[in-house]
Amino acid sequence: MPKRLQVAKTFKMYVDGKFPRSESGRSFDLRAGDRLLAHACLASRKDLRDAVEAARKAHEKWADATPYLRGQILYRVAEMLEGKRRELADLLAPPPPGRGVRRGSPLRPDAEVTASIDRLIAYAGWADKYAQVLGCQNPAAGPYYNFTIPEPTGVVAAIAPDAPALLALVSLIAPVIVSGNTCVALASRANPLPACAFAEACASGDLPPGVLNILTGDRAELLPHVADHRDVDAVHAAALPPRDAALLRAGAAQNVKRVTVRDAVDWSDARQCHSPWWIEPFVEFKTIWHPSSV
Repeated sequence: MPKRLQVAKTFKMYVDGKFPRSESGRSFDLRAGDRLLAHACLASRKDLRDAVEAARKAHEKWADATPYLRGQILYRVAEMLEGKRRELADLLAPPPPGRGVRRGSPLRPDAEVTASIDRLIAYAGWADKYAQVLGCQNPAAGPYYNFTIPEPTGVVAAIAPDAPALLALVSLIAPVIVSGNTCVALASRANPLPACAFAEACASGDLPPGVLNILTGDRAELLPHVADHRDVDAVHAAALPPRDAALLRAGAAQNVKRVTVRDAVDWSDARQCHSPWWIEPFVEFKTIWHPSSV
């Protein structure tokens, strides 16, 4: 009986609600020993620029959406992830004959998928509540009401660590988009496949095109362009080497972008990662004076 031909899947990027290949035509292999698992696109500087443009175009409408609607959409994406649970666990699982955890992640694949779904649902719940926590009513001397409200910053770049490939990515993206920002995310280089499957869940989960854009590629190649891009308003990253973190902070001089780099995160700790204070770096505060009838 002839041997069946197996064609490795090429996972594409997610930009403006579509799944394009890199404009450069480049890709890289993902292997388990000598076995080819899949191909992934290798994003270029132009791919990053296209993703930022898509995010900027989508920002105004997403920021104007009601918090309740944004929460509903995040919850819908979580439902889509639930339907892809087995696929995601397979993409996170180590190849045979090994057992345990892939590429340094402290979580088993099924537990990581569960935690990722829970994280989306947690931030969906914060959508219409974080403003009450972060905002306030200020005392004023005179017949006025004076109150402060949070507003989205704009376009935020999320730089995911190598592991955990899915949970860390979701944890960096969720507080960004729930508050009305749009996002350009760079997936784990070691295992970008769960991020590609997550993009498919977003496409079928009612998330408007351009709100979230996911690139796959080399951090070393794209990070300088993220740092220098003047239309990126903030950066959300985790577990970066000191040199990369310094590069991002130096890039803040270009347009005074906010750079948040999280270190020593216990990604499975809900008390740490479900906090509304993860939203705070990606909102601006507007203070309003309103005359009082008294």
